[in-house]
Amino acid sequence: MKSERLVLPGPAPNRQDAALLCARLARLYDGGATAVVCEAGAVTAPGLAAVEALARLRLTAAGRPLRVTGAGPALRALLHLVGLVELLGEPEEREPPGGVQEGVEPDDLPV
Repeated sequence: MKSERLVLPGPAPNRQDAALLCARLARLYDGGATAVVCEAGAVTAPGLAAVEALARLRLTAAGRPLRVTGAGPALRALLHLVGLVELLGEPEEREPPGGVQEGVEPDDLPV
């Protein structure tokens, strides 16, 4: 597996950064990357532009592995709020982690 690294600019990516990052991500996958780790440690003042950049990166990845590392508390909170928490490798709230099945009791009614 060929894993590559993409670095988000800090302190806050803007809309122009999002377009450049998506082009770079597409080139990484076209170049044979099987997974990309997006380093977000420099993002210290995240806003909607940072969330938009990450959402666009997720769309550009088109189902291929993309994970965000180094996200600070503010960015993590924003990703939780907008439902992009899976980029951090964490399950969404009220969803079991991958590979975990919920238990069913014999007297449970079908949904």
